[in-house]
Amino acid sequence: MKRRLIAMLAAAVLAFPILAADVKFTLDGDNTKIQFVGSKAEGKHDGGFKKLTGTATVSGDDLTTVKFEVEIDMNSTYTDTDKLTAHLKSPDFFGVKANPKSKFVSTKVEKSDDSFTVTGDLTLNGKKKSFSFPAKIAVKDATLTLTSEFKIQRQDFGITYGEGKIDSDVALKLSVKVKK
Repeated sequence: MKRRLIAMLAAAVLAFPILAADVKFTLDGDNTKIQFVGSKAEGKHDGGFKKLTGTATVSGDDLTTVKFEVEIDMNSTYTDTDKLTAHLKSPDFFGVKANPKSKFVSTKVEKSDDSFTVTGDLTLNGKKKSFSFPAKIAVKDATLTLTSEFKIQRQDFGITYGEGKIDSDVALKLSVKVKK
């Protein structure tokens, strides 16, 4: 009886393909870059975030299963001028003292032709909003890469300082290159 049960279990296992295990990539400020460009009539300012932690988890070879979870240390904000960096950390913009972390959690990844659309929830300045952005995503030789450029509306996150003088759109550039 025991042999027959073992044989039946073995047959059942062989009848179904073995699913590939989830692959988890660890994201940090060295392998993941989040940069921004803020614009106004007199010009623009470049900046970004130096410190973040997170994961990207992929099930098998299907990149539409990738799940991103990223937490940004808002105190690591930097720009091309020290005065602006300090101002961005103030309540006029990111309110870092009250909101020391920002977070992005993906909820869906869709493929279309040779690119993807990543949808998720971004919590910035204490405000949470769902949005989507285009991305090039690949996994090759145990390395996950993602590149993307898109814009967000700062007012969606309660950042209204300088309205009419500072552009509402903030350009974001994401770059990920992380080995398993």
